[in-house]
Amino acid sequence: MVSHELPERSRRLLAALVREHIATGEPVSSQTLARESGLGVSSATIRNLFARLEAEGYLHQPHTSAGRVPTDRGYRVFVDLLLDGRKPVRPAAGVENELRQQAERSPLMEDLLVSVTHMVSRASRHVGFAIGSRDIAVLQRIEFVPLGGTRVLVVVVSRGDQVTQKVVDAGEPIRSDDLVQAANYLTSEFAGVPLLDVRQAVLTRLAQERTLYDQLMGRALRLARSTLEDLPKQNAFHVEGAASLLDTPVPDGVALPTLRALLEMMEEKERMLRLLNQYMDGPGLTVVIGGEHVSPDLRPFSLIASTTTDGGTIRTVGVIGPTRMQYSRAISVVDGVAQAVARVLRAN
Repeated sequence: MVSHELPERSRRLLAALVREHIATGEPVSSQTLARESGLGVSSATIRNLFARLEAEGYLHQPHTSAGRVPTDRGYRVFVDLLLDGRKPVRPAAGVENELRQQAERSPLMEDLLVSVTHMVSRASRHVGFAIGSRDIAVLQRIEFVPLGGTRVLVVVVSRGDQVTQKVVDAGEPIRSDDLVQAANYLTSEFAGVPLLDVRQAVLTRLAQERTLYDQLMGRALRLARSTLEDLPKQNAFHVEGAASLLDTPVPDGVALPTLRALLEMMEEKERMLRLLNQYMDGPGLTVVIGGEHVSPDLRPFSLIASTTTDGGTIRTVGVIGPTRMQYSRAISVVDGVAQAVARVLRAN
């Protein structure tokens, strides 16, 4: 972690500065830290440490006569220190009961995720989100059955003998032998591959030069596309609390064009989901700060998420807010609610 690259005294000073800046929203002076930090060092010593931390990219000075504010790298040190000394969390009183009552009112995962999103947004005062992935269906085989004329019944069998059927108009009569060959081609190419990946591979191949495929393969891919394009999305995604971003005053808030970009991204849920999924590579807590984001649209913000797994199902609860956020509170809220969701669903 970044925090271990710094001497102990510098880390403690930086943590004290970040806490003060989060609390006040103002640049922090050496006099303030000498008085408030409890480090037992003089203002002159603190100014020397400031200069070193600024040169190393942990702090910056907004104006010549002002104190210092943390950079994204400085926030990272602070968050790493929080995580290093962190104990297992329990959700706030009533959270688990509230989720249990919701689960009793409606067994639908979608309804529970809506409640979770509202809960974390309300408790953290930031944008809250919840992602619930459905069990991943894996292709076992595809069959094409002629129905007469140009109509074909497409049967998709996924692992566990789950069957999806759809009648497709092929646009031309196709012989039974050709349909068998087309189905065998698709099965040999994609058996053992998640259906959502099969759909993407089929679309990619159809977008390539048509001369790469003979007539049989082209028919097979078009029939598969017509069936797989109706697959349900792998993830249920809910987001709430965009208005919270307007409550943070400039300069600690975000510029209107940046806010507009985030709001548009939240409207385009598939795009937002793709970005978030880049960070969720396994169970546990994820914290992404400012410039660490892959997307430039997210770099004015920090993200905190907690992911739990249960068999083939993955669930993530998180918040997005300005980089100057109450990290300790947000981490406790997010992780506590995620653990409560996991316990409620296991009990059901």
